[in-house]
Amino acid sequence: MTAAAEAAGHGGGGMPLVGVVVLLAAAVLAVPLFRKLGLGSVLGYLAAGLAIGPFGLGFFDDPQAIIHVAELGVVLFLFVIGLEMQPSRLWAMRGEIFVLGFAQVLLAIAALTCVGLALGFPVAASFVSGTGFVLTSTAIVMQMLAERGEIALPKGRRIIAILLFEDLAIVPLLALVAFLAPGGEDVTLSQRLAGIAIGLGCIAALVAAGRYLLNPMFGLLARFGGREVMTAAALLVVLGAGLLMQWGGLSMAMGAFLAGVLLSESSFRHQLEADVEPFRGLLLGLFFLGVGMALDLTVIAANWALIAICVPAYMLLKMLVIYAVGRVLRASRAEALERAVLMAQGGEFAFVLYSSAMQFGIISGQDNAILTAIVIVSMVLTPLLIILHDRLAPKPAPSLDGVEAAQGLQARVLMIGFGRMGQIVSQPLIARGHSISIVESDPQTIRDADEFGFKVWYGDGARLDILHAAGAGNASLIVAVPGDRQATTRIVELAKHEFPLVPVIARAFDREHARELVEAGADYQLRETLESAFALGREALLQLGDDPDEIDEVMAEIRGRDMERFEMECVGGIFAGRDLLLGNRRD
Repeated sequence: MTAAAEAAGHGGGGMPLVGVVVLLAAAVLAVPLFRKLGLGSVLGYLAAGLAIGPFGLGFFDDPQAIIHVAELGVVLFLFVIGLEMQPSRLWAMRGEIFVLGFAQVLLAIAALTCVGLALGFPVAASFVSGTGFVLTSTAIVMQMLAERGEIALPKGRRIIAILLFEDLAIVPLLALVAFLAPGGEDVTLSQRLAGIAIGLGCIAALVAAGRYLLNPMFGLLARFGGREVMTAAALLVVLGAGLLMQWGGLSMAMGAFLAGVLLSESSFRHQLEADVEPFRGLLLGLFFLGVGMALDLTVIAANWALIAICVPAYMLLKMLVIYAVGRVLRASRAEALERAVLMAQGGEFAFVLYSSAMQFGIISGQDNAILTAIVIVSMVLTPLLIILHDRLAPKPAPSLDGVEAAQGLQARVLMIGFGRMGQIVSQPLIARGHSISIVESDPQTIRDADEFGFKVWYGDGARLDILHAAGAGNASLIVAVPGDRQATTRIVELAKHEFPLVPVIARAFDREHARELVEAGADYQLRETLESAFALGREALLQLGDDPDEIDEVMAEIRGRDMERFEMECVGGIFAGRDLLLGNRRD
């Protein structure tokens, strides 16, 4: 191979360019496929990593090097979470961090240490093995929470609180490993106190820098620097904070999270989040790829019986502890179960703990490889457990406290649905003195409506028996405005079939849905955005200085065009009347 070809293949040094291409190709092919199959992006990354790693196609032979670089994705993820977590909110979570986190970690360590003891391993090795598995994978859990849209929910914040406590627990656990090592008792009290003091000093230094340095620095860069300098500064803050915490014996993720919290009330918060987001997603995906590559199939094959015992034992015991702690601390059954499934795996910190224990002579190199394989297998199984949980776990029944079921209602107007549209539609009806029965399927909406002076009954208006109980047969008008497209169509179909003499007007979600409602027999339908869009368009012309009389003429013409086009679509399909649209293309 020529020098030029070698340079092209290796990108001038470092990781070969072909390796970068393989990593990107694996992610681009696997992740969309797994998401389409409903298996999630995490499992896609893990499978892709296994396929291209040393035990698959063999494109890479050092997955640990990739994991170490890609751990920055976890660090950046925690920084973004910190940006959403104001200090006041973090202070409000102090009970969850220290009570919930401490209880879960302590009890899980006690339970998981018993696995090693039951298998005949020494106390120190059993403790280290179980403790490594107790600390959850921040990367996997945070990615799962993000995909499920639960990060900002109370149950998501409680999981984040536990993860934060686990990060704080790193220092004392590493100190315990050193103490348990042969000769570890020789470490003096002053040395241990010095280690704690260094960690606290690093936290204090970071807090001081966040309060007095970061905002002035970003203000100066916003005035005199370019966009790329702001991006570089954001990465500098994240990585610098992480490095400071690492020097203090804490985790980089903890440092990045604190930096985010300190900047959460800054006017530059949204800019920082936008700058960091592309790096976070790419590096986090790279981390999962690296974990997939690190799954040593030879170790698994050689020790399959031990791994087959330890993986379910560790995961089941950890899930039982998490569920029990959640229930004792007043989490609902559904939340406790979901938390147990999400946090059932071992985490990336286990790799550090096991390596440290190996260096101190508590476990052997072979033990380290087996324990690492156990943790990685648990990471691979977690997305599958989540899918199983979502499919098999009973859906929580809504609380019907303070809610009255629709039965024997008699009113001139029957309104089904009391969301953002139903609330507005009700006002002119009530103003004119028409009696109205309102039926809603969301109990919380009913309770909220009661606080504003509305009587709303509980029931699914898409069921025929509920329509009868709600007095649809004796009504002079049925107004179908639920928040679900299929339910609206079903209500119109049922009402027009069962009560053909009662007029039905309905809310349409878009043009296609409007056509469906016409076919179902609705006497009148209106797209929910149509009138507001007309009003907004008229205001836009006024803001541009057009003459009001001419604006009214134009709006009348546009309304006529839309009505004519919709009539043509009801006969000829969605593309009929396309020529009536005014496009901005000039070719």
